[in-house]
Amino acid sequence: MLRRFYNWTIALSASPWALWALAVVAFAESSFFPLPPDLLLLPMALARPRRAWLYALVCTASSVLGGILGYAIGALLYDTVGHWLIGAYGYGDSLHEFRRLYQEWGQWIILIKGLTPIPYKLVTIASGVAGYNLFWFIVLSIITRGIRFFLIAALIHRFGAPIRDFIEHRLGLVMGLFAVVVVGGFALVKFVV
Repeated sequence: MLRRFYNWTIALSASPWALWALAVVAFAESSFFPLPPDLLLLPMALARPRRAWLYALVCTASSVLGGILGYAIGALLYDTVGHWLIGAYGYGDSLHEFRRLYQEWGQWIILIKGLTPIPYKLVTIASGVAGYNLFWFIVLSIITRGIRFFLIAALIHRFGAPIRDFIEHRLGLVMGLFAVVVVGGFALVKFVV
């Protein structure tokens, strides 16, 4: 199953729909979707290393736009959609503490959590709930998401062939580690915040 997904993603990079698929996943991940765009970005960039920078730009822009939707969910729709989304991820109780932390550490929360495996949608919705300044939320989101996605592009550009060989020969291990990182991000928010 992992091999089929990886091969599908590699084939997708040659498709005319590649950028659109990446944009949709990056947008959705910042507001409601549980899986990070790295699942598409990494194999697509490995398949077409010259387009890694473009893929990183698409991920960044789409993620920030999705973050604005997440912010709006928190600011305008928290009592309905926002509360349900946060509850669906099991963080209903944690969000109030997260909101309190925004009073003192808002910019650092956005910058640091945007780089980590902690689900970014929690940051975007919490930013809206906390009423964090929308302009600064967008600026900080561009910085943190840009660093994350352009770092991947830089690594692919510099070490593309060895990374691709490593992943293709150890796909199960790589996907297992990726799953641990994603689940660990959810758990970190659950138990730390």
